[in-house]
Amino acid sequence: MANDKNRTTRKYRASLIDAVSHERLWSIVFTRPAFVTAIVSLVVLLLVIFYLLVAFTPIRTFIPGYPDAQARRQAVQNAIRIDSLETQILQWELYTENLKKVVAGEEPLLLDSLILRRQEAGRDADSVFLARRDSLLRARVTEAEQFEVSGPRRDLPIEALSFYTPLKGVVSQSFDRTLHPWVDVTAPTGTAVMAVLDGTVVFAGWEEADGYTLAIQHRGDILSVYKRNEKLLKKAGDTVKAGTPVALVGSSGSLTKGDHLRFELWYAGEAVDPAAYISF
Repeated sequence: MANDKNRTTRKYRASLIDAVSHERLWSIVFTRPAFVTAIVSLVVLLLVIFYLLVAFTPIRTFIPGYPDAQARRQAVQNAIRIDSLETQILQWELYTENLKKVVAGEEPLLLDSLILRRQEAGRDADSVFLARRDSLLRARVTEAEQFEVSGPRRDLPIEALSFYTPLKGVVSQSFDRTLHPWVDVTAPTGTAVMAVLDGTVVFAGWEEADGYTLAIQHRGDILSVYKRNEKLLKKAGDTVKAGTPVALVGSSGSLTKGDHLRFELWYAGEAVDPAAYISF
């Protein structure tokens, strides 16, 4: 038992001696457990230093397979190109489908049908969500068509009508029939939003994505929609004249980015480019 204890507590000396004068230059005394502890500590310290150098210095770029700054920049550019290609493919899909249906004598493919296809393919969840909200709004408008536009009916084509500018401002995002079937017009909060034609308010309320929303039914199967408002000045059932203030510009809604008006113009059930008929 005593021999085991002496063996475990046996001390060792490491010395540095001059080969000529035999003078002891340096000496250290240690035990076996202390030697093992020192070796393990040294290994751990080297590993920590190596990790810090790799994690926080450009040395990591020399590791085979690790992407450098140029590779990451190229990856971002490739992602942008892929997004642009998806948009182009979507537009060609719409064109091809409509061309097939026109040749076959069928009705062209509607925007909602294309968006539903994209939902199944999982390409653009945000566009699908917005389109679904717009579909719900159009359904409400259909139910609210009990409100009749007063006065004698004149079925003039949309090109022959004179629209009042709903808001004088800067068009921050233009119309795109597939991905952005509306225009965004920026203006200071509280600026009055005007009705573009005589008509009847068929919807006035809150939409989760688009905030305070108002829709006006006009003659000639024309519908104007005003979204992202700070406040609505009219309610469902009110008749309005062109140029009448119907809302105030704001930034309401869960998907809003900045103060602006999201304006939609629908003719015969199809979204049309408001900028083709209105000067903002």
